[in-house]
Amino acid sequence: MLMPVWLERLQIKYVNPLLRPLSKRMPGFAVIRHRGRTSGKDFETIVTAYRTDDLLAIGLMHGKTNWVKNVLAAGEADIHVGREDLHLINPRVLPAGTVDPALPRVPRALAKRQGTFVADIA
Repeated sequence: MLMPVWLERLQIKYVNPLLRPLSKRMPGFAVIRHRGRTSGKDFETIVTAYRTDDLLAIGLMHGKTNWVKNVLAAGEADIHVGREDLHLINPRVLPAGTVDPALPRVPRALAKRQGTFVADIA
C-alpha cells in the first residue's frame, strides 16, 4: 500500500462522496460494481481504470481492498468506463514489480511500485 492509512480514510469518508455523482461523467474515472462476499450487498466503487482492446487494468494504490477481494471471489464484475458498460471476467492481481507488456502504458509504469488489478473484457 503506497498511501498512508489516514489519507485513505480521508478519501473514503470525504472525497469519494463528493466524486461519486461526477465520476460517471469525468474522464479517467470509472465505477466498478461488485457484490459483497459475505453480505451479498451490491456496491459501487470509484476507480481509475486503463483499457486496451480486451484488457482493463487498475492500479492498487490502496493495496488489496474489499472491492478487489469481492471481484476476485465472484470471478466477474461490471464497470462503467466513459460512456460504456463493460463486463469483466478472469480477474487477477499482478504483484508489485511485475513487467507485463500487455498492460496499458500508465499501469505498466505503476506496476513497478504497486500491485495491479487486471481483468479481461467480455
